[in-house]
Amino acid sequence: MSNLKGKIAVVAGATRGCGRGIAVELGAAGATVYCTGRSTKGHPSDLNRPETIEETAELVTQAGGKGIAVRVDHTKEDQVKDLFERVKAEQGKLDILVNDVWGGDALVEWGKPFWELDMAQGWRLLERSVYSHLLTSRYAVPLMLEQNAGLIIEVTDGDTLNYRGHFFYDLVKTTVIRLAHNMAEEFRSNRYQSDGSRLPEAAKNITALALTPGFLRSEAMLEHFGVSEANWRDAIAQNPYYAESETPHYIGRAVVALASDPKVHEKAGQALATWHLSREYGFTDIDGRAPHWQAFYEGKKPAEK
Repeated sequence: MSNLKGKIAVVAGATRGCGRGIAVELGAAGATVYCTGRSTKGHPSDLNRPETIEETAELVTQAGGKGIAVRVDHTKEDQVKDLFERVKAEQGKLDILVNDVWGGDALVEWGKPFWELDMAQGWRLLERSVYSHLLTSRYAVPLMLEQNAGLIIEVTDGDTLNYRGHFFYDLVKTTVIRLAHNMAEEFRSNRYQSDGSRLPEAAKNITALALTPGFLRSEAMLEHFGVSEANWRDAIAQNPYYAESETPHYIGRAVVALASDPKVHEKAGQALATWHLSREYGFTDIDGRAPHWQAFYEGKKPAEK
């Protein structure tokens, strides 16, 4: 795919799932990728899963890039600030930021109406999956301003405002889309700053957008169905929608395509999807397929009464 040699990326939440797929595909395109997250060798996060940021960094390097693992809790301002100070000291710039921090599976109480939800858990979910994104962007953007360019991608779930089945889950995923929209508005703005000066012209060359995968064959989802990537089709009997699922590499290749597009700024503020971008840019998943989740879902969805 496209050559991103010399580009510097930070993938926040690169331990597993979309984050790992994105980091590896950026590496395959030649980029240097800082792989951040809370799960390190011998010290898993509270999710207690086996994947680590060191493994992701190794995969990035094996793919042809340079992977650098950095343990960061993206809800902690001092850790986020230290991360970007390190990037600046070691690389002198930042070209790409991917905000993929989630960590909310155990905090979503599926099947409950909002008036029965644990508010503390919901607030923690917002902190982990919204505040972390905003905090990370806040410290990344100054590096992009210095070089008059940059790309910020907010990873979400879904490219519409349709309800996602749970109050806080929907609030997180739609808010992440709004973060991309609002950053894009700020970057293109002619407003004045508090000191009376206009926003720097360099901000106009930074692009922020949101991106969603379809039905993801993440490590956790493969485990849920009791299959591996080698025999994932066996899970279709359990859930027919799995027939159009995609690997985390698919969204990774979407990120590479966007980062390589000289006209990516035309997509600023939008919520994009892997299935549309694969048609536009011509990339496929690692198995040669080009899943189109929207078309498949709408074709399978039972008619409403």
